[in-house]
Amino acid sequence: MLVRIDNGQAVSLHGDPAHPVTRGFLCAKVTQYLDRQYSPHRLLYPQKRVGAKGEGRFARISWDEALDTIAERLSGIAQEFGPEAILPYSYAGTMGLLNGAGMDRRFFHRLGASRLDRTICSSTGGAALTASLGFRYAPEPEQFANAKFILAWGANIHGTNVHLWPFIVEARRKGAKLVVIDPVRTRTAALADVHLAIHPGSDLALALALMHVIIAENLQDADYVARYTNGFEQLAARVREWTPSRVADLTGIPADAIVTLAREYATTKPAAIRLNYGIQRSERGGAAVRAVAALATITGSWKHAGGGLQLTTSHAFQFNTAALERPDLQKASPLGRETRVVNMSKLGEALTEITDPPVKAMVVYNSNPAAIAPNQNKVLQGMRRDDLFTVVLEQLQTDTADYADILLPSTTFLEHTDLYRSYGHYFMQLARPALARTGETRSNVEVFRALAHRMGFTDHCFNDSEDDMIRQVLSSGHKFMDGVTLERLDREHWVRLNISPAGEPFVPFAEGAFGTPSSKCELGADALDYVPPVESRFGDEKLRQKYPLELITSKADNAMNSTFGYRDTLDAQTGSLHLCAEDAAGRRISAGDRVRAFNDRGSLTLRAEIDETMRSGVVRIPAVRWAKRAEDGRSANALTSDHLTDMGGGPAFFSCLVEVERCAD
Repeated sequence: MLVRIDNGQAVSLHGDPAHPVTRGFLCAKVTQYLDRQYSPHRLLYPQKRVGAKGEGRFARISWDEALDTIAERLSGIAQEFGPEAILPYSYAGTMGLLNGAGMDRRFFHRLGASRLDRTICSSTGGAALTASLGFRYAPEPEQFANAKFILAWGANIHGTNVHLWPFIVEARRKGAKLVVIDPVRTRTAALADVHLAIHPGSDLALALALMHVIIAENLQDADYVARYTNGFEQLAARVREWTPSRVADLTGIPADAIVTLAREYATTKPAAIRLNYGIQRSERGGAAVRAVAALATITGSWKHAGGGLQLTTSHAFQFNTAALERPDLQKASPLGRETRVVNMSKLGEALTEITDPPVKAMVVYNSNPAAIAPNQNKVLQGMRRDDLFTVVLEQLQTDTADYADILLPSTTFLEHTDLYRSYGHYFMQLARPALARTGETRSNVEVFRALAHRMGFTDHCFNDSEDDMIRQVLSSGHKFMDGVTLERLDREHWVRLNISPAGEPFVPFAEGAFGTPSSKCELGADALDYVPPVESRFGDEKLRQKYPLELITSKADNAMNSTFGYRDTLDAQTGSLHLCAEDAAGRRISAGDRVRAFNDRGSLTLRAEIDETMRSGVVRIPAVRWAKRAEDGRSANALTSDHLTDMGGGPAFFSCLVEVERCAD
């Protein structure tokens, strides 16, 4: 990214035209980032709570008072209840390594705090790909331009992965076909050659049916299967019963469309699948990802540049994370051992039910759990506890910030040094401060370094500078990191990983070399038995009678989860409920009506949008609204459950049944 500065003020942001992937343009999300940078609501100095939790009333204090208070309270809690009574809560509010998973990890490891299992986004898909492929590698986005068949599965590319879109446009100009599988008619689906509107949570069944057709018609790549996979015979036996006619009812996709898709995908080379995280957010999400990975493998699509499957590229960034995060410091903590792990997707349970020891302090940074965590009512119940000491590091006063006891002002990515990897391409980037600090803001690195000193931690790592930390994290010795140094990053700003010779495409599994113990793709037939989610149209019958609509809380266009929840335009999106004309008519709902969506976990009031993006039986609430902007103080996660997926401990956001009714005038 390039920043244009006039008299010390940033006036515009631009993509770097020399970058092979971003190619000179930014997504609509980040182009508006200066609104956040210069927001009149930007937090400028430390504050302490003076009202009730959730009221959001604070008084200004000094940094010394803030840090002394935090150190004193954390020390007291650790002494009385044990350090595991302290819980860090963070995710990807910054994607920078140093401010996202650097000095903070060192601090909490040395303190002996509970460890956070960061599952809210990608853990299910990551666990699934690791089980099947070993290495979570993927084709380069640039290679999608060479694909002849592109399958976007649960991936709204035009809305949430816009830098891939030009390569797809290029491929289509050369004759490629684009098929989209998504319950919602997204931007991408509207632009596709074919949109298959699948029932939520039935992706595993569809993948099994596609493999049924491919194997029954002998369309698999027999040589690739024989040389580079384990478990094909078991897979063939598994998919035999999953006929297109059986799966048509489960998925809502006609049998003939399933057959056509299977044949076209298997016989068109190169064929690429862009799989996104929507598929994994259901009860059988891990198995669904494994099945799609098996589909890509048995067809031999990995052999071709422009073929294969892309979910994430992040595993190729082989950093020395141990040197950055220092998990060994747990041995120097008062407990002298690895500490307990708390799943972030079960935050409500952690704050209201865990007793050995109970969570008595929470330090939140790079996240907004009051908005983004599932089972919101239970989360807020826990956050309202008077005996819970809460520290929040933030840039704006989010829903979570309203519950803070101490609120600390954070720098933005334009104001501090950090190192960035990608999960959509293979370039890493160093960013130096482009702007002077706003107010009294400090980076996460600085805050946790200062807290370590306040707590009396004398370990040398708490004196490391940002450059020290960058050199440490780059020192992995992995071949992909060869030649990547701080000096080179400072000079070139962004650098491609050493994944293949310059000018040659990265085709990671062309000759097998999977990262599993066998070095083969583990097809995992035993894990691929489909059962409809409990909260679905074919799930628990009694529950379905009460709540007949399947809720999708997919990403809002031009948003990054709750990051831009302060924008009026985004609030208008996330304050709406989309349903089809048939479902609206049966409930006497008209466009623009105030409606109530509800289930056993909670309810919220929204504005009805009736449109062709939805099919019967499915409703959509774009995520994630700042709940305090809603008339009833709730957002879509008041409805979602904290039930976990089958792999990786991720949240089953999209396995959710609700009912909708028109509000009385």
